[in-house]
Amino acid sequence: MLKVENLHAAVEGKAILKGLSLEIPAGEVHAIMGPNGAGKSTLSYVLTGRSGYEVTGGTATLDGEDLLARAPDERAARGVFLSFQYPLEIPGVPALTFIRTALNAQRRARGQDEVSAPAFLKLAREKAAALKIDFDMLKRALNVGFSGGEKKRMEIFQMSMLSPRFLILDETDSGLDIDALRIVSDGVNALRSPDRAMLVITHYQRLLDYIRPDRVHVLAGGRIVASGGPELAHDLERDGYERYERVAA
Repeated sequence: MLKVENLHAAVEGKAILKGLSLEIPAGEVHAIMGPNGAGKSTLSYVLTGRSGYEVTGGTATLDGEDLLARAPDERAARGVFLSFQYPLEIPGVPALTFIRTALNAQRRARGQDEVSAPAFLKLAREKAAALKIDFDMLKRALNVGFSGGEKKRMEIFQMSMLSPRFLILDETDSGLDIDALRIVSDGVNALRSPDRAMLVITHYQRLLDYIRPDRVHVLAGGRIVASGGPELAHDLERDGYERYERVAA
């Protein structure tokens, strides 16, 4: 599904990604772990088309199509979704209005009919209940006044409503207590399917106890320096990143 080859990217002229290669087949969940400043969030922003992140070399394709040639909204319409480490607040825009607008914009871009208001509300109630979200919270301005855990649940709620094909979770476990982590992870796991892939970016093993990855990659110095099964995350938790940083240097 996703294939990244020799990707180079810079921010304000500073090279961050330095020849990163990664392949994630449909149906699989891959995790990326690495020290601060390694380029984990930069990779997520490059794949989703955030401004200010300049691709200076390499390729990234989704289902064989050039992802980097697409505008951010076109990537979203093709099923790319990023769950932010720090979700944005949008004062004055109710969460339900925001999500329905996004959903129907994507459906129009794909040549599909818009979802009617009754059908949308029925689906929203089902998804909110599964994530233990008070439906009244969805009537409030998006993320305004929400706790860290509520913001992360809202991200997973949006993901469930939009049903993307390629999901990027950027430190979704940040700021979550154990109960919220379990609920959010259950929401993510419910989206596993043979025609969907996920990239989980995290510092900690604890998230991967709930979202069990098929593969774990170590990102250091702007490139993937090691890959393995889920046991690699346990090794990193025990031994840290020092030896991988030496490899990347």
